[in-house]
Amino acid sequence: MEEKNYLNDIKEIKEMMSRSSQFLSLSGLSGILAGVYAIIGAIYANYLINLHQYQYITLESITFKKILATAFVVLFTSVFTAYLLSAKKAKKNNENMWNNTSKRLLVNFAIPLVAGGIFSLLLLRNGYYGLIAPVTLLFYGLACYSASKYTVRDIRYLGITEIILGLVAVEFSGYGIWFWVIGFGVCHIIYGAMMYFKYERKYKC
Repeated sequence: MEEKNYLNDIKEIKEMMSRSSQFLSLSGLSGILAGVYAIIGAIYANYLINLHQYQYITLESITFKKILATAFVVLFTSVFTAYLLSAKKAKKNNENMWNNTSKRLLVNFAIPLVAGGIFSLLLLRNGYYGLIAPVTLLFYGLACYSASKYTVRDIRYLGITEIILGLVAVEFSGYGIWFWVIGFGVCHIIYGAMMYFKYERKYKC
């Protein structure tokens, strides 16, 4: 009996240490919605591109500005949704949304992401359009992998998947928008669903 209590105490200590070193309030549902936003945005961007099937889209064109605006809308809505749902989950679990762990997660995620964004803009400025999709996928994957040590392990596997997709996209640079659909759309939906049913749904049952 005493041995059983001792093992339970060790288990509780391990769980407390895990909660203090990992941000566990990331919402799987927000990942699903981010994937849906990305697919809708990609469909609209593809529609705009098809309107110029026989014309070259320049950086100064209205079409390019619409595509860029669509990308920012998708990014903003995804981040905003993730914040709202994660804050709701943290409140439900009586956890502090902004603590040392979540701040470290944000820093480790932001550094590769910002570097990738700047690199993508430089590629765009110099006309290397075919590398935009691979680079964004690669750096996003690195950002997920870097931040994964401060949250659920599934984010690490999402990061590895995005990195692999980015490398494959280099070989098929003409299909960048479809790699975006897979990487930012389908993968987010799959991993978001996995996280939802693994960490959230089971606690509701």
